[in-house]
Amino acid sequence: MAQRALVIGCGALARELVALTGGLPGVDVACLSPDLHNRPERIPQQVRTRIQEARADGYERIFIAYADCGTGGLLDPVLAEEGVERLAGAHCYEFFAGRAAFAEMADDEPATFWLTDFLARNFERLVIRGLGIDRHPELEPMYFANYRRLVYLSQTEDPALMALARAAAERLGLAFEHRHVGMGELATSIAAFAAPSGSRPASAEEHSRASNADPARPASNVSGGARTTSARRPAGAELVAFGIDEGAR
Repeated sequence: MAQRALVIGCGALARELVALTGGLPGVDVACLSPDLHNRPERIPQQVRTRIQEARADGYERIFIAYADCGTGGLLDPVLAEEGVERLAGAHCYEFFAGRAAFAEMADDEPATFWLTDFLARNFERLVIRGLGIDRHPELEPMYFANYRRLVYLSQTEDPALMALARAAAERLGLAFEHRHVGMGELATSIAAFAAPSGSRPASAEEHSRASNADPARPASNVSGGARTTSARRPAGAELVAFGIDEGAR
């Protein structure tokens, strides 16, 4: 009998994780709130709690669909203690674009504000309202004065999301660029986890080395300024828990 498997991920990846695991028998998905983007110091403990809950629910294999995501290396010791692996890299922009391609783009213009499909869809809620700019407009230059461009790393080819991303760049007064990157290394990491044997995602120790290789490179740009359970379906994935408001999906 196949072991029960669970992917615990960031709510910002919910659509992508459900799409990637939909054809994988015995693999379920549980997501934490994407609002943790603005409070990354809370991610390690919430991930630990969800891992322990998953084991109590009978899941035998667990994978964490988070990169370091602004925790400053604090997520990896938790995962090492729990014996669980995560996505490689420092943040979602890196694993969507691919580590080499992202490094090239970041080196080309370090003062870049990054958007994914999720962040384009939720820009007003997570960025403008989440950072308090709607209530205190004077905060906007404090957060964004050092940015020069906005790069939209799209997972889908959706004209509505493209328009939202362009509007976000105009709202912030930034040059706009678009790169269609698809699912990137998220797809290969989930496929490796789902495989019964063979290749595996990198360990927490390996991630820690990779994430801290260039400490000057900015992490999740939502949290600061630039630079400085239901029954399991055997036929495929199921979203078993979701810590996010319905309107944010």
